[in-house]
Amino acid sequence: MSDLLSSIPNPNAPLAERLRPSNISEVVGQEHLTGATGILSRLLAAKKLPSLILWGPPGTGKTTLARLLAKETDQEFIQVSAVFSGVADLRKIFDQAQGRGGILLFIDEIHRFNKAQQDALLGPMESGLITLVGATTENPSFALNSALLSRARVLTLNLLDEIASEHLLERAEGLTQKKLPLSSQARIALIQMAGGDGRNLLNLVETVLDYKEDHELTAEELGERLQRRLALYDKNQDFHYNIISAFIKSMRGSDPDAALYWFQRMVDAGEPPLYIARRIVRFASEDIGLADPQALIHAMAAHQAYERLGSPEGELAIANAVVYCATAPKSNAVYLAFNASAKVATRTGEKSPPKHILNAPTKFMKQEGYSQGYQYDHESEDAYSGQKFFPADMDETQFYSPVERGFEREIHKRLEYWQALRHKKRTLNQG
Repeated sequence: MSDLLSSIPNPNAPLAERLRPSNISEVVGQEHLTGATGILSRLLAAKKLPSLILWGPPGTGKTTLARLLAKETDQEFIQVSAVFSGVADLRKIFDQAQGRGGILLFIDEIHRFNKAQQDALLGPMESGLITLVGATTENPSFALNSALLSRARVLTLNLLDEIASEHLLERAEGLTQKKLPLSSQARIALIQMAGGDGRNLLNLVETVLDYKEDHELTAEELGERLQRRLALYDKNQDFHYNIISAFIKSMRGSDPDAALYWFQRMVDAGEPPLYIARRIVRFASEDIGLADPQALIHAMAAHQAYERLGSPEGELAIANAVVYCATAPKSNAVYLAFNASAKVATRTGEKSPPKHILNAPTKFMKQEGYSQGYQYDHESEDAYSGQKFFPADMDETQFYSPVERGFEREIHKRLEYWQALRHKKRTLNQG
């Protein structure tokens, strides 16, 4: 077997490479997988490793785990990148695998494989020719096809927390025999700068260890020297959508402080403010609706203000909309009505409007009954005719049910008024 872990680490290799764990127990931050009761520990104890998809942010140990799994199961480790490999490369590997004791094929960024490339893996996985371990930063439910997912087990890796990150710092100091010239607060700041990315943390450590300091650096001094790295945030990765989700749900939960926090997190990470403003416009329509009709106006005004002012002045206008929407009464009644009406409209798309509400610009159309019996509402008592506007052979359906919050209380009263008046007029007409 080709053992990629048995060689002595190159002293000139990056610190992250020199600190790669030599066994599962040395992996930090993923104890839910590698601990005594973790799924990987149990699979290895049973000596039966299925194909796996390792899903997690960068720098959380996906490649390291794949290598260790090959070592623990005594399989040859072959690594390819989905960025540079195709079906032809996979076929060469499958040919090489014939007659060998076992191959663990590690595919980095497997989400970049198209459907045909993913399908090419299915047969070798089913026959046991390979044990596939794929690594991805993208949600497997969206990035990988169902056939591949049905043949592999998805394991989620977490960002390194402060305890795991501190353990990495201690290991780095032990390996290099150097103590980081940092105060306790600067040490915490260094961990925070890495954003849970172990590889990035060790790269920062290498930079700090090169400093020739006669005192411990403060957090402020450290930030100046490192030009503080932005928090982990990539609009092409799930973390982007997680922050957006937290922002929207904070507003929906009427928590303006949390909403402002997530807003600032997005701004600090470089999210285009106009994208945030568009999401607020959608929120005002979907989650506030007519409970406060002013919310949409505030959201649109914030969007336009930023278009005219730009940063940083325009961001305050967006912050105003954030607070307004977070504190506004909430109703998704229009949103629910919109979705419900869409389903019924799709199902009954062949039905025609009732003839009495159709215009009759020609003699023939009049003879056919178009506009016959139509009552002009403004000429009716109370400016309300109570006529039916749904297709003639379709029951009238109530899609919109306003809530007893905010302005929709008033709308609820109006609808009750129209309904009572409609019942009265139709009863009189029938009589």
